[in-house]
Amino acid sequence: MSQVENMRQMVASKLKGIERYNPENLALLEQYVDMQARENTYDLEANLAILKLYQLDSTKYNLDIVCQIMLKAVTNFPHTDFVLCKCLLTDRNLQDPQISNIVYLADILERCDFQQFWTRVSSMSEVCSRISGFNDSIRKFVCHVVGITFQTIEKPLLARLLGDIDDNTLSAWIKKYGWKEVENNMVFIANQDDNIKTKNITEKINFEDVSAIMASCR
Repeated sequence: MSQVENMRQMVASKLKGIERYNPENLALLEQYVDMQARENTYDLEANLAILKLYQLDSTKYNLDIVCQIMLKAVTNFPHTDFVLCKCLLTDRNLQDPQISNIVYLADILERCDFQQFWTRVSSMSEVCSRISGFNDSIRKFVCHVVGITFQTIEKPLLARLLGDIDDNTLSAWIKKYGWKEVENNMVFIANQDDNIKTKNITEKINFEDVSAIMASCR
């Protein structure tokens, strides 16, 4: 069994019942966050438990661990993990420059302003680079949005949305999602018309609801 799996099982046992809020588990949980960042794994429940322990005892608060937790939550868009983590932070925590920068980063990503997002990431490279697989995790989200939004897209635009990647890397992502390079430097994503589902709407109106109107028309 791998070291990561051993740690996962150990942490899972510490999160059962009332043990979830045992402050003596905090050191182990913080080590687990470092492992997630290093090994490109993710455990939301463990990370939420840490934030709750910090909430219960502010003297244990570790800014570095919180930053890693928040960045890991960003990598799991479009899921709502980031909102869950943010709700466990105090207003004072959120005002810290490092945390507020990450919150702003998440806001940009949620708005799907991908080019601005990558510009922001480059200015925070020292922080973001600590999270193994950070950029590729974001690119998965970008591809998810592109896949449900575009029918065709220009290759240069797609490359920019994915963080100004080179042609070889772009081709790899196109292949990964089953897209197809076509003429005029375009990429065929999907026929979005095929994704439109028709829905029959049936409205039910009781006679009592209209009887007064019918009476007034006599």
